[in-house]
Amino acid sequence: MIASAVRKGNVIEHEDGKLYVVLKAESFHPGKGTPTTSIDMRRISDGVKTVVRYKTTDQMERAFVETLAFNYLYQDGDQYVFMNPENFEQIHLPADLIGDGAAYLQENMECMIALFNGVPITIELPQRVTLEIVDTEPVIKNQTAASSFKPAMLSNGVRTAVPPHIATGTRVVIATEDGSYVERAKD
Repeated sequence: MIASAVRKGNVIEHEDGKLYVVLKAESFHPGKGTPTTSIDMRRISDGVKTVVRYKTTDQMERAFVETLAFNYLYQDGDQYVFMNPENFEQIHLPADLIGDGAAYLQENMECMIALFNGVPITIELPQRVTLEIVDTEPVIKNQTAASSFKPAMLSNGVRTAVPPHIATGTRVVIATEDGSYVERAKD
């Protein structure tokens, strides 16, 4: 594929023979000179981030990656066990591959796992998860919703900020990308 066709989420095989996941790709078309594509990418093997500039017509090797749905089962030491719901095959993912997202894993949660030659290389959690507030400051009467957020502890042990009207025991929807409050759960 040519450099200008690279998109966020693509996995490419770089000149060093290692796999990289694309975080951002931007093409620049100056009035004079050669059009270029700037690609922010992260090396899958060790997480090192790099930015590389290519001519938009440079050839790149896209890695064949298979993305499948897996259900989260349980944690086994520093490994997380997932199962393919179609063939019941289980795979183990190391904690460093999941990163901060591990705190949001819930039993039977469906996650998209990218495999390269049968080896897991990336995981995508659902964008939102419902959790319970286990500790926060008490609700203050006559407090307007427009005021600042207050700190709260979620049932998974992660701290977040919630509106003043949210009390301990309330179920809330949280964005898994950054742990921010989205809305009160509707269940």
